[in-house]
Amino acid sequence: MGEETLVQAMPLAPHRHHHHVHPAAPDPAGVERRDDHPAAHAPRTRTGIAAAGDASEEEDVYYARKMLQGVVLRPPSHLPQPEAPPGLTRVVSTPAPNGRAEVEEGQRHVVERSNSAAAVVDVASIGRFFRDRRDVLSSAINRRISSLKEAPAPAPGDACYGVQEIHLPNVKVTVRLKEAIAADAEEDDGYGHSFSGSHIKGRVSFFSRSGCRDCAAVRAFFRQSGLPYVEINLDVFPEREADLASRAGAAARVPQIFLNEKLLGGLVVLNSLRNSGEFERRVREVAGRRCPDAAPRVPVYGFDTDAGEEGEEREDAMVGIARVLRHRLPIQDRFVRVKLVKNCFSGADMVDGIVNHLECSRNKAVEIGKELARKHFIHHVFRENDFEDGAQSLYRFLEHDPAVPRYYNFRGSTNDGEPKPAAAVGQRMTKIMVAILEAYASEDRRRVDYARVAASEEFRRYANLARDLQRADVFALPAGERLSFFLNLHNAMAIHAVIRTGQPAGAGAVDRRSFFTDFQYVVGGYPYSLTTIKNGILRGNRRQPYTIVKPFGASDKRLELAETKVNPLVHFALCNATRSSPTVRFYSTQGVEPELRHAAREFLLDGGVEIDLETRTVHLTRIIKWYSADFGQDRDILRWIFNYLDPTKAGLLTHLLNDGGPISIAYQDYDWSLNA
Repeated sequence: MGEETLVQAMPLAPHRHHHHVHPAAPDPAGVERRDDHPAAHAPRTRTGIAAAGDASEEEDVYYARKMLQGVVLRPPSHLPQPEAPPGLTRVVSTPAPNGRAEVEEGQRHVVERSNSAAAVVDVASIGRFFRDRRDVLSSAINRRISSLKEAPAPAPGDACYGVQEIHLPNVKVTVRLKEAIAADAEEDDGYGHSFSGSHIKGRVSFFSRSGCRDCAAVRAFFRQSGLPYVEINLDVFPEREADLASRAGAAARVPQIFLNEKLLGGLVVLNSLRNSGEFERRVREVAGRRCPDAAPRVPVYGFDTDAGEEGEEREDAMVGIARVLRHRLPIQDRFVRVKLVKNCFSGADMVDGIVNHLECSRNKAVEIGKELARKHFIHHVFRENDFEDGAQSLYRFLEHDPAVPRYYNFRGSTNDGEPKPAAAVGQRMTKIMVAILEAYASEDRRRVDYARVAASEEFRRYANLARDLQRADVFALPAGERLSFFLNLHNAMAIHAVIRTGQPAGAGAVDRRSFFTDFQYVVGGYPYSLTTIKNGILRGNRRQPYTIVKPFGASDKRLELAETKVNPLVHFALCNATRSSPTVRFYSTQGVEPELRHAAREFLLDGGVEIDLETRTVHLTRIIKWYSADFGQDRDILRWIFNYLDPTKAGLLTHLLNDGGPISIAYQDYDWSLNA
């Protein structure tokens, strides 16, 4: 009977051996300890349990009533007394009838913080604390600033202050006074009319074009003066030409300078105003006035629409057939010549697909297949022929090429627009790259800020434009334009490779493989790396140093683009983004030969050749050693470089060549550090 009574009472009675943590605990020091708690004296014997049935029921009812009333109860004295979590409150408890200790509503105060981690956080209290601190801090700042405004001006003999510092807890406020601005203006006048951009509210902007000498002069003046400016290059942003025409007239030529929304003029006007001192006065006016919305707007990354990217894009006439074939052809992996060829289809399958789609003759379908191959929608898996109708002739779509991950001008799908002439794409890319160098390289072009280039709108547009090379027909380039096209493509790819893969660091060829060989563009349906362009195209398909294989095989169609005669000057025109390589340049189609001679002369005069008359030693760049096959034997090399030396070095070399004595050639160490 006693056991049955106990089982029925269990749902209401608190378990004697579980350590419950109540919502709040009284401070043991503030509440009198009592050992006469009913739970502490409950009988433990079997008969005692039966005898205490009525008392247990009374106790259960008592606990249930207090729990429903929300009263906090102390645990029995023989159990651990939990510590109150930090941030809560403790209350004064009074003994209840029957010896029970209960908590009454009464005096409350904050419990001292303990070393234990907080189990409960009073979010409202934290929020009030930060709001109070914010209000106190704001009031302190306002009072101190008000005191500065009301402070008397310094005496004439006292030192004029320029900057005042206010020290507040964890806060430093710097107030720049008008006297400081005036002092900066006087200092600027004393240092050749330089400008401090920190106090210029307006905007100085000018329209320019790539390679413009007058624009370069304006840019150099602004940089030397320390004057902040915004350059809008019309070769990068062709959609802004209408903006310039509306502001300066349709016949206006760059550069055109604007102070806020007001047109200043070109280089001639700038020089005239500089000489009279009027330019400085106008800039002072701009410095104190915010730029209005009517001023030429600043180009924004990714927001300005390039008409060449979207407005003039036309879809290729063959793209409809190509899209149908991409879904209908049985594209699969096949074994050919003891080799697994992935994602390919046969010429016969393609002809069948065209016949079924267009309901044309088989001969007509073959002609369409040849046109798709000519426009580089498809290509032979071994690039051996254009297109043939046969079960053993295997082809694949350009986007299915296994080397696609290495094509850095390929973004997941083929550019299905009408292929643009390779010459036009090359000229546009060159103009953007020249603009990048003018904006983010040093004046001598020996240092390039690759981080700023990577984050620039110019480079974003270049990367988009590079997609147009995928199906551009480079085989249609005239021989006279081919040299400049591949020189510029090589140097542009070198900049792109640094941004995407890193610098060509490391002392071994394996360390530089990813830069020179693995980084590729797909151009006209064929892959090109820096090594392929240099050794396969520009050097007439000659072996790379320390290799035994030529870049192009006998059946490689790219062999048609290789130069028939090697021009040693190309070695001083190709930049590989290292400090010992030639300066990064881009070359024009009409003046490439004189530009190459100028580049070689500049490189050799800038440390590429050193002559020690006493030891009869000529120190040459290591580039000549690597590619000695392009220059000839030792004395042939010396006679070749003679044409590109200054009079002093040319005289020393002439003396060594004509006196009949031995001449030693030593090669300089190559610095593979990044030209940044």
